[in-house]
This record gives sequence, C-alpha cells and structure tokens, in this order.
Amino acid sequence: MLTNVISGLLIPFAGTTLGSACVFFMKKSLHPGVQRALTGFAAGVMVAASIWSLLIPAMEQSAALGRLAFLPAVVGFWLGVGFLLALDMLVPHLHQGADSPEGPKTGFSRTTMLVLAVTLHNIPEGMAVGVVYAGYLTGSTQITAMGALALSLGIAIQNFPEGAIISLPLKAEGASRGRAFWLGTLSGAVEPVAALLTVWAAGLVVPALPYLLSFAAGAMLYVVVEELIPEMSQGEHSNLGALCFAFGFTLMMALDVALG
Repeated sequence: MLTNVISGLLIPFAGTTLGSACVFFMKKSLHPGVQRALTGFAAGVMVAASIWSLLIPAMEQSAALGRLAFLPAVVGFWLGVGFLLALDMLVPHLHQGADSPEGPKTGFSRTTMLVLAVTLHNIPEGMAVGVVYAGYLTGSTQITAMGALALSLGIAIQNFPEGAIISLPLKAEGASRGRAFWLGTLSGAVEPVAALLTVWAAGLVVPALPYLLSFAAGAMLYVVVEELIPEMSQGEHSNLGALCFAFGFTLMMALDVALG
C-alpha cells in the first residue's frame, strides 16, 4: 500500500518533468494558440478533479450531518480560496503573457517570477493528490486506490503541457536549455512536498478530511478562475481554449468514474 501511495504522489511531478524536457526537442516557444489550448485543457482537468475527486467525496464523508452535509465542503472550500488569495498577494509572480508582475515589489528577475507563478498553482494540485491518498490510507469508503490513481494521472496529464509552457518561454527569455529544464522541473517539485504535508496533516486529524478535500478544491478553482481562464481566453479564437477546457473536463470526469 505504501509503495502505491508514494508512486501516486510522484506521478504528477513526473508529468511536469517530462513536459519540461520538451525544451530539449523543440526549438521555439509554443504558438500562442497551442498555449491557449493546453491552458484550457489544464483548466478543464482541474475543474473536473475539484468536483468529482474532492467536493463530492467531502460531502459524502459528511453524510452523517444530514441536510448540513454541505457545511464542511463550504467551509473548506472558502479556506482554500482564502489561502490562494493570500499567496497571490504575498508572493511576487508573473503570469505568462503579462507585462507587469503581481504581489509585492521585489528585485526578482522575470524568469524567477515566471517560475513562482507556476509554482503557486502547483501547490493546490499537490494538496489535492495528497488529501485523496490520505483518504485512501484512512480507509475512507468514498476513496479507492483506483480513484486516487485517477486523480494523480489526471493531474500528471495536465502537468505535461504545463512543464512545456514554463520551460520553453524560459529558454525564449534567454535561459539555456538545461537551466530552462531544471527551472520547469523545480516549479513542479512543490507538488510532492505539498502532497506529503497534506497526508501528514490528514493523518493527525482524520475528522478534518472533508475540510481538507474541499480546501484543495477551493484552492484549485481559484487558480482556474484567476489565472487559467484569462490566459486561455486571450487573443483571437478563444473558442479553442473553451473546447480544450471541455475535453480536459470530460477526460478527467471519465478517468475518475471509470477508475474510481
């Protein structure tokens, strides 16, 4: 069981690493249309994962509360939104395609702030995988080994284009291929760390699991609405991002139901 959990926590990180390795095989940065499509796909995966893998199990685990079964999910969801809002305000970062950074003013380079932007939204993804595996370890009937694996695979699939989206622009900014690869990989290293910390926290306070599940959902949806949807809608032909969002959503939904 422990081996399955450790490998499950590392699968999303492997997706980011493989995506970052695209910098060794592609000479130019991604076409804006391709980047919008991949961002839309990632957003769709994250929304579906938030619903089927996190919010629904959170409410199922609170069924004993009767009509108030939604309460832990609502509380945890808003805590997750507040957590990402605080990080967004406190950590200097620069979104792809943006001219000016967000957060407090610092002397950080443009490259550093690009990596920090991706790292910020990798935190809730790592937490999501960690809390689902924590639920599996605690024997939750709502979370199976295959269900946890489905979430891990879904996050890994959307991490692959994310790795390319960060490493290729870094190379275009002037970084060497090796440096762009390692910085892209580093942006995803926060995921297994966040996952392990979440498993540890859930193990200490098992009744808090519904709150942690919905916390991760709130944090992920904040990232989708604040960052990914605006990025996938930039420029002409934004319907491509919307179509890829729908594809990512249905793929993650199918994975969760088929494997869960």
